[in-house]
This record gives sequence, C-alpha cells and structure tokens, in this order.
Amino acid sequence: MSFLGVDIGTSSSKGVLVDASGTVETTAVRRHTVSRPKPGHVEMDPEVWWEEFCGITRELLADGRQVDAVGVSGMGPCVALADAANRPLRPAVLYGVDTRAAAQIDRLDAELGRQAVLDRCGSALSTQAVGPKVAWVAEHEPDVFAVARRLFMPASFLAHRLTGAYVLDHHSASQSVPFYDTLAQDWYRPWVETVWPHAQLPELRWPGDPAGAVTTEAAAATGLAPGTPVITGTIDAWTEAVSVGATRPGDLMLMYGTTMFLVATVTGQLRVPELWSTVGAFPGTRSLAGGMATSGAVTEWLRGLFGSPDHAALLAEAAASGVGARGLAMLPYFAGERTPIADPDARGVIAGLTVEHTRGDLYRAALEATAHGVRHNIEAMRKAGAAIERVVAVGGGTQGGLWTQIVSDVTGLPQDVPTVTIGASYGAAWLAAQLTAEADIAVWNPMREQRVPDPAAVAAYDRLHGLYRDLYPATRATAHALARFQRGG
Repeated sequence: MSFLGVDIGTSSSKGVLVDASGTVETTAVRRHTVSRPKPGHVEMDPEVWWEEFCGITRELLADGRQVDAVGVSGMGPCVALADAANRPLRPAVLYGVDTRAAAQIDRLDAELGRQAVLDRCGSALSTQAVGPKVAWVAEHEPDVFAVARRLFMPASFLAHRLTGAYVLDHHSASQSVPFYDTLAQDWYRPWVETVWPHAQLPELRWPGDPAGAVTTEAAAATGLAPGTPVITGTIDAWTEAVSVGATRPGDLMLMYGTTMFLVATVTGQLRVPELWSTVGAFPGTRSLAGGMATSGAVTEWLRGLFGSPDHAALLAEAAASGVGARGLAMLPYFAGERTPIADPDARGVIAGLTVEHTRGDLYRAALEATAHGVRHNIEAMRKAGAAIERVVAVGGGTQGGLWTQIVSDVTGLPQDVPTVTIGASYGAAWLAAQLTAEADIAVWNPMREQRVPDPAAVAAYDRLHGLYRDLYPATRATAHALARFQRGG
C-alpha cells in the first residue's frame, strides 16, 4: 500500500509517497514565491496550488505506481474567493503575514464587540482572521465581492479540484473568525451575514474525513486513478503536529519554517486575545496556538543579502559567534508580528551593531530572535493556562541542530526531534492512510533524538531575554512611524 501527501506552503509545495509502514519512498518539491503587490499585502494565485499539485503528483507517479489514498494540506487561514461555479476571482489573501485589513479589524471589533467575538470564536479579530480580509475585498474591490460566493483555502481547493466536493475542515473554519462558533462547532450565520451576506460557505468535516474520490477529470490532470479517496485536509501547522504525534494534552509542536508556528493541545477552550484558541485536528480536541510572522523568512533574507552562501557555512559561522551573537539583539518583526503582540506595524530591529560584527553574528542574532519570540509565546500560553509537558520540533529548520539547540537554550525546554521532519505532507499522508488502514504515528515516526538545554547557555539567555522584551516597547513608536512612511503616509 502507498499513500500520497501534498502540502502547499508559503515558499514551496511538497509531496511525499509513504508506504504502509510509514517509510518515505520518494519526495518532490516545487519552489514558488508569494506576491507582495503593496506593503502589507501577501497573495498567491490559487491556480498555482493546483498546477504544483498536478506537477508533484505526476513526478511521484512517473514509474506507473498508484496510491491507495490522497492527503492534502496547506498554509492558512487563507481567503481564496470564488464565484458560484468555484472559479477563483482574485489572488488568495494569505494568512496573518498579510496585514492589509487593520481598518476592517477595528470596524468589526466596534460592530460585533471585541469580547463577544473572543467569547464565541475563541480568538480575537487579528491579521490571522478571515472575516476582516473578506470585508477588505468588499470595500476595496466591490465588483469582485459582488460575485464572490465561496471560500477556499489551499487544502480545500485541492480537495475540490480532485473530487468536486466543496468542504472545509472544522479546524480551518475555527480560524475563520468571526464566521465560526467554536462552542457549537458550526458556522455562526448572524456574523457571516454581517460581513458576507451572500456567502455559500462549505460543508464542515474533520481533517481526516473523506472529501470524496478522484474524478475522471482530475485523474487525467494528475495521473491518479479515478476513485482514489481524498481526505478533507487542514492547515499545515496542524498537519505538522499530526506528523509527529503532538496531539495529546500537554504537547507543544514547534514548526520551524518560513514562519514559526506553535500548537499546544489543551483540555478546554482557553480564551486569550494574544493567542488563537481553535478546535484541534481531531473531534474533541482543542488547541492554543501562536504564530510568528517570520522566522526562516528572515534567515533566508539575510542569506540573500550575503550572496546566498551555503547554509552549512552560515550555520558554522553562527555557531562560532556564540551565545548573544557578540552583543546583538534582534526583533524578528520583519513582516509585522502575529502573536503574542498582534501588531501589524511592528518592524524588525537590530540593536548593538558595530563595524566589527560579521555575517555569522547577524545570522546568529536572527536565530536567537526567533528563539526569544518562541519563549515569549510559550510564556503567554502558560499564562493563559496551557500545560506544556512535551515539546516536539518539526520542519526544515530542524536540520543541522543549531537552531533547535538555541531554542531549547532560550526557553529552557528540551525538544524531541522525530525521525521524519518533512512535516505537513507526511502528516497528510498519515491522515490519508487512516481511510484504508490503521496506522500508529508513533510507529510511523518514532523520536530520533532529544535536544537538551545547556545550563550555562540557559542562564545567559535568561539575562538576555529581558533585553529582547524591552526592545519592542522602546522602539514601537518609531517602528509605527516608519510603517506609515512605508505605506506612503
């Protein structure tokens, strides 16, 4: 037996074929870039999602093999608006890295009540929320909004193109604030009608539920066999958590990627405006989540400025720089920040620079900035009542070990690193496997090693963390003024 998992990410789409024992047979990747037409606007054409899915699938099935089930996953929550015939009307507005809807957040807070939204939806309106972005389209692109009927995200768009079904998973819906009631676990029609009165919202299912089967048309485009079952899928961070078995109360998944994502599985709904309280990937589970707007995006930006040297060389130079990056402190808010400060006008800051600092120091400072951001989120989660008993690392940033070690040293927490760190595409394949067979993710993907904090580094970072936390309030007014200037104001 063989299972396909495909994930549409911010910087690439990844596909994986996995056998019944969880062994990765082969992988495929398609690199892409998002569009940034204006400051704060981050978009992507949904047709690219489908084109890359078809290319990946044809590559993986080039030897004539077939799969028993298909798993889909993708970044989110995104706003891909389509007409009644499911044709995309404009580029999809991406998740919290797109900060265009600040005015709509303020208006909906006033209209619906900030506390009322938090109570019903579990999360406050923020740059992560779907509703304000739909409202932005209504105000700025009325011709598009007039014919917009349907909402897609990457996973649901792939599921639709493969099966014809118009479905969305409960977890993705729970991030569609203020459209979804997390207590009733259903669409909340009064607020849907307030923002988007003519919406035809999708049928709700759980991520591992079947969306349908591959149609004859989709089979011709992808090389998949007609009738192959396809799961509904969900947002990549939760599929990543599934891929490493971090789905029990007390588990925290850290996703090292273009952005850093944190998903804590909790026993009940924890409402805190600084974080996102959602339903989990499985019925009866709940999550408290946080997300940083950049992490790997900053290190890749620096690498580009340095002339794109080999990753291993930069990591070696960063390791040699040592704790504290020889006196540098960085705020990683290069695309605003999501949690826990929820400030789309926050900006990146590098403090302490001298002419003696090297690219290794700067690269180290970026890794440490992400680690301090992780600690800031974990402190907010604990304050909200989340128990964090086990941390599991996943994603491309786990390679090499330096980044995960810095995060453990800054947070004081050990991290389990699994055998397979591919992440969301692997988790999607595992969810697909559940349609035809029972598979234990702990057997599929056992832990390979544990990253243990170094006591001397922990003590040093404890002192440096206070400087990190002081830097944002000290520079906030200047950052906001510069953000207005960047927008032409």
